[in-house]
Amino acid sequence: MDFTDTRARLLTYVRPQWRMLTAAVVFFLLSSAVEPLVPALFKKLIDSGFKDGLQYPLWLVPIVVIGLFLVRGGFNFAGAYVMNSATSMVVLNLRRDLMRALLRADSKLFTTISPGIAVSKVISDPQAASSALGGSMISIIRDASTLFFLLAYLLYLNPKLTLLAFVSMPLIGLSVKLIRKRLTKVGEAQYHAQQKLITTVDDNARAWRVVRTFDAVDFELKRFEVDAIHHRRMTMKQVATSALVTPITQVLAAVGVSIILTLAIWQASQGSATVGEFVSFITALLMTISPMRHLTDIYTPITGAMITIRGAFELINAPPEPDLGTGTLPTCKGDISFDNVRLQYEGASVPALDGLNLDIRAGQTIALVGSSGAGKSTVVSTLLRFAYPDSGQITLDGVAIDTLKLASLRRHFAVVSQDIVLFDGSIAQNVAYASPDGLSRDKVERCLRAANLWNHITTLPGGMDANIGTNGSKLSGGQRQRLAIARALYRDAAVWVFDEATSALDSESEAVVQRSIEALRGSKTLILIAHRLSTIRNADRIYVMADGQVAEEGTHAELMAQGGIYAGMVKIQSAH
Repeated sequence: MDFTDTRARLLTYVRPQWRMLTAAVVFFLLSSAVEPLVPALFKKLIDSGFKDGLQYPLWLVPIVVIGLFLVRGGFNFAGAYVMNSATSMVVLNLRRDLMRALLRADSKLFTTISPGIAVSKVISDPQAASSALGGSMISIIRDASTLFFLLAYLLYLNPKLTLLAFVSMPLIGLSVKLIRKRLTKVGEAQYHAQQKLITTVDDNARAWRVVRTFDAVDFELKRFEVDAIHHRRMTMKQVATSALVTPITQVLAAVGVSIILTLAIWQASQGSATVGEFVSFITALLMTISPMRHLTDIYTPITGAMITIRGAFELINAPPEPDLGTGTLPTCKGDISFDNVRLQYEGASVPALDGLNLDIRAGQTIALVGSSGAGKSTVVSTLLRFAYPDSGQITLDGVAIDTLKLASLRRHFAVVSQDIVLFDGSIAQNVAYASPDGLSRDKVERCLRAANLWNHITTLPGGMDANIGTNGSKLSGGQRQRLAIARALYRDAAVWVFDEATSALDSESEAVVQRSIEALRGSKTLILIAHRLSTIRNADRIYVMADGQVAEEGTHAELMAQGGIYAGMVKIQSAH
């Protein structure tokens, strides 16, 4: 995506704000139109005051001067306010689309983007780019119009001298063009270095327990320092390139100004201009320096903003999660079938599922066991269509899941895994998370009681309205797990998946979760994935997976009698 495409895409967000942008332009033009009145007033005051004596009350002078600056300041304020109101709407709409793209992106995106980068792209990048572009737009409109009105006034006073100012313009344009390519290159390098730095900080914020457990503070500080030094180096390259623009353009502009100034003084010495005309001309000429300087400084923030906004558009352009199904499944019993399903992940040497066949009846409790990499979690991923089989078919209540809309399919599943994800908010809000019927406090209480968490909730100052902190940081591991079960209970799905739900719990918490599982037996289809075989002994059917296939199946007693893989796993765990 080049700058042309980025600019065209950005304009789609800017166009709806054309009314406010037009109003801002009008305010800035009015402010700029006041600018030449200052040197014109000096001419009038000086000529009338020095030649024929004062023709007006002296007290009127400060009032008129202050009044002009007040009017100019008022127009500037109105223009800046309206302009920032327009750009803030651009940021809001852009953030909406970024968040929508993030939430609907294909699962592959989350293997390449860290949470910190995602936050930066949705929150920081649009605001930074908008501020830079908004400020540049204000500078272009206000300073360019000010320069225009000042030059028009200079042409009115002395056309020949003013036209000499344009001698240095081609040289200024050439110098800016040469610097632009370099600035774009180093700007992109600086942006990517910043993204790398964000990723490093994000890693340490999420994994602070691991860092301290491994005594890796010094290691992480060195890693951060390497990234920070690289970012600083790229930033200084950008600063050095950017810093060249202003002195070069100012020196070239000074050539023209100095020629004009010299000739203006010579003309005044020859008596061809009045004192007022001379002072007015020189004042207006010197007043052109400030807007010219501002205009030469705008390329750097514009380049940086376009690089940043391009990164945001890359997220918007990320492929969305495929949702080609058109059917719906209003009610679900929980019958699941895998028919010769094969799936091989991109870049993998062997398939994760290799001709898998499974038949799970509604209300049945089944367990998937096996070594890591056997394909257990992939079964869940394919059921929820986070992964897509290369061949074979998966059905839910006899309906091929790829013919269903994703929302219709997933509403029938509740997943409780070892990696519990909770949201910053109250306990009640987490239990009733995203419920289409809203939050029912009675139902929340029933779910908390069923998850064996109510006794703890009653001890908290806020009860079910108590805040749980970031990702449930104010709760223990077992409490977080039980809260996740309460959330799943509130959903009341037909199929429950417990993916290593007790692997990180102590014996007491494991027993509580196990009681929750037993309470669901028969009323829900339960899929248990576990390395702790003690948690799946009572399953109606146990499937031992190896190399993406079912190697053994049966009840606990049947598999122990076979003396195969499962029996060996039980003996190994019993020995420990």
